Amino acid sequence: MSLVLATTTPGEPEIFASLQGEGPSIGRSVAFVRLSRCNLACRWCDTPYTWHFTGDNRPHRDGMTHDRAANQLTLPEEEVAARIAAFAKPRLVVTGGEPLLQGKALARMLALLPGMAVEVETNGSVAPHPDLDPLIGQYNVSPKLAHSGNPADLALPPERLAHWASDPRAIFKFVIAEPEDLPEVLSLAERYAIAPQRIWLMAEGTDNATLAARQGWLAELCLRHDMNLSPRLHIALYGDTRGT
Repeated sequence: MSLVLATTTPGEPEIFASLQGEGPSIGRSVAFVRLSRCNLACRWCDTPYTWHFTGDNRPHRDGMTHDRAANQLTLPEEEVAARIAAFAKPRLVVTGGEPLLQGKALARMLALLPGMAVEVETNGSVAPHPDLDPLIGQYNVSPKLAHSGNPADLALPPERLAHWASDPRAIFKFVIAEPEDLPEVLSLAERYAIAPQRIWLMAEGTDNATLAARQGWLAELCLRHDMNLSPRLHIALYGDTRGT
């Protein structure tokens, strides 16, 4: 029984301790595990090495593909749990890629870490496995808007968004590149009755200059609509690097 993980360097799984950089838990000291594979293909994705492998012709803005053997690693669930436990953190963030694609294996791994608070970062288009769902304390749901380049029928399935909207453990984090992206957020919030206090808006960008410029006008939009602003703390602290 195993999990498919991303790597920091060839042969080294992306399991690490850091400060949560986004969303409602920002600044908390946590352990991270980054899983590989994704069902979507965001053209601005900041972790394309988890899915944009050689031979994948889906567009990405950097035009690069990544060697699967160097960027993907399979480990036994017991080893993944042991590496996470070694950090002795009370909270774990499971990210990707899209972690819910490996829901059953993830459930088996988390069962080896009793008492740990667990957050899952998800694009919101995949249903949580029934064995996994009871083990999760917080879902950070980041539905992908039109500017991601994903077809709406894949990225925004109504039954999934309705499910997340009804789950009090779910918060919503929308990546915003331009002010013109906000009406899509407002439309989804109205359609699925998502209270603005459950919504975090986060500027798209992987460098501090871009983020600072966008956060200026994004802060005003958050104030106007009573939503929350999410910086990208890890970019400010460490830059756009793996394992941070």
